[in-house]
Amino acid sequence: MSESQTAPVSDLPRAWPFEEARKLADHVAQRDTASAGGDARPALLETGYGPSGLPHIGTFGEVARTSWVRQAYTALTGRPSRLLAFSDDMDALRKVPDNVPQREMLEKFIGQPLSRVPDPFGTHDSFAAHNNARLRAFLDGFGFEYEFASSTDYYTSGRFDAALKRVLEVHDEILAVILPTLGPDRRATYSPVLPLHPRTGEVMQVKMDAIDPVAGTVRWTDPASGEVFETPVTGGHAKMQWKADWAMRWYALGVDYEMSGKDLIDSVRLSGRICKILGGTAPAGLTYELFLDDKGQKISKSKGNGLSVEEWLRYAPPESLGQFMFNQPQRAKRLYFDVIPKTADDYLAHAEKACTQQAQNPTGAELRANPAWFILKGQVGPQACSPVPFGMLLNLASVANADTPEVLWGFIRRYDAAVSPETHPMLACLVKHAVAYYADFVRPAKTFRAPTDMERAALADLAECLRGYEGDAPDAAALQNLVFEVGKRHGFEPLRAWFGCLYEVLLGQKEGPRFGGFVALYGVGETIALIDAALLRDRQD
Repeated sequence: MSESQTAPVSDLPRAWPFEEARKLADHVAQRDTASAGGDARPALLETGYGPSGLPHIGTFGEVARTSWVRQAYTALTGRPSRLLAFSDDMDALRKVPDNVPQREMLEKFIGQPLSRVPDPFGTHDSFAAHNNARLRAFLDGFGFEYEFASSTDYYTSGRFDAALKRVLEVHDEILAVILPTLGPDRRATYSPVLPLHPRTGEVMQVKMDAIDPVAGTVRWTDPASGEVFETPVTGGHAKMQWKADWAMRWYALGVDYEMSGKDLIDSVRLSGRICKILGGTAPAGLTYELFLDDKGQKISKSKGNGLSVEEWLRYAPPESLGQFMFNQPQRAKRLYFDVIPKTADDYLAHAEKACTQQAQNPTGAELRANPAWFILKGQVGPQACSPVPFGMLLNLASVANADTPEVLWGFIRRYDAAVSPETHPMLACLVKHAVAYYADFVRPAKTFRAPTDMERAALADLAECLRGYEGDAPDAAALQNLVFEVGKRHGFEPLRAWFGCLYEVLLGQKEGPRFGGFVALYGVGETIALIDAALLRDRQD
C-alpha cells in the first residue's frame, strides 16, 4: 500500500498503537518503493528474548505492545504481517542465574553458547531449549500470535550466511562506528565477529588477526594457548557481538518494526548505523520507558525489586496486566502491588465502554481507540465485563473478612440473583483474585481511626437515614445521593473529607469505592451495623 493509500493522520483512532502502525506503514511503503519491482513481503515485526533466564513481565510487555501495533497495522492497511519472537540462544552464558538448580554444574559452562549449556532442570536438551520452551508456553498462555525463531537455528542452518559474509566486507566500517563508543581496553580486542572455539566451543571475544571476505573466514589467536585458528563465519561457527548482531538480523531478515526500552536508545542508534553500512534500513520502532518499584527505583531482575507476571496474575486477571502495559508506554510507571486494583478497574471501565461502542459502530474510531479493543484482540463482548468493580469487591472482602469466594458470592447473589459465576465469568475471576489480594495486602494493613466529634455526628445521622431508607432492592445511585446529602448537611468541605472519614473509620483504609454502591452490595442493614459498631468501638476506646 502506498503512502497515499494509508489513512490520513486525522482519521486515525487516538491510540498510540495506531501512531506506531502509521510509522510501520510508512516504513513498509518506503521499502516497497526502494525494492526493484516492488516488495510484497508481509510487514515483519520482531521482539527479542535473552534465554539466560525465564520469561518475565518485561517480556510480556514487549510482545503485548508489539502485538497491538500489529493489530492496528492490520486495521489501518489491511496488509498481512508477521510477528517474530526471536531468542538469542546462541549468546554465551555470562553468569549463573540465582533461581536455577545445579548452579555448580552450570559454572563449568560459563562462556558457552546457551544452546550448548546442559539443562539444569533435566527436562530439555539444553538450558536454552528449556527456557525457550518456557517462553513459548508463556506466550501461548496469553494467546499471542507469533512465530518462534532460534538464533542457534538461524546461524547453523545458513540463514544468516550471506549477511555474515557482508559483515566481513564492511568489517572496518563497522569498527569505525563501534570503537569510539568503547573504553581503551575493550577497543584493543573488539571485533563484531565472535568465533566459536573449535575445541572448547566457547564464544571467543578476541581481536581478529585477519579478515577474508572472499573465503568468509576470520583468523584469530587463542590468548590461552597462543594457537592460531582460521574460522568460517558461516554455518554456526561464529556469531556476532550483540549490537552488530542486532543490526545484522535487521538486515538479513528485513525487520520492519522493533521496539525497545529507554536503556537501549544508544544501542538502537548504533545498530541502525551498522544496518545502513550493511545495506539495509533500520526498522521503525517505539522507545518505551522502564518500570519503577514502589520506591521509584528502576526494576532489576537481579535485585528482585519488582513484580512478576505470576504475582500479578495471583491478584488480578491477565486483562488488567494488559491494561497496565497499554497505558502510556513512553512514561515511567510504578510496577508494584498497589497499582493492581486501580488498573483492574481501569480495564473494566474500558471494557464496559467498548461494549457500548461496539453496539453503536463496530468499525468506528472510538472503539479502536479503546484499550479494551486491543487487550481483547477485537473480541469485545459482555463476557469481558463485570457488574461489580474490583475495588468494590476488595472493600466487600474487607468488611466481610472474606476468606473464600463463597463469602463474596453470598452478597453478590443477594444484590442480584441473576448473577452467577457461569453468567459472569469475569466477575467470577475477580472474586477469586479479590479474596487473594485482601488476604495478602488489605487485611494486614487495616487500621481504623476514631471519628472526630463532627464525624461522629455525621455517621450517626447516616445510620438514621439508612434506617429510614425505603426500597426492597437497594439503588446504588439513590444511596450515593443520600450519603452526599449527609456530608453536605454536616458541613464537610471538601466533600472528599466526608468520604475519607467513611473509608478510614468504617473500612480501616485510606481509599474506597463509591459508597452508595458499596451499601447496595453489602446491604443497608449490614452498613447500619457497621456504623454502629464503629461508634461503639470509639466509645469503648
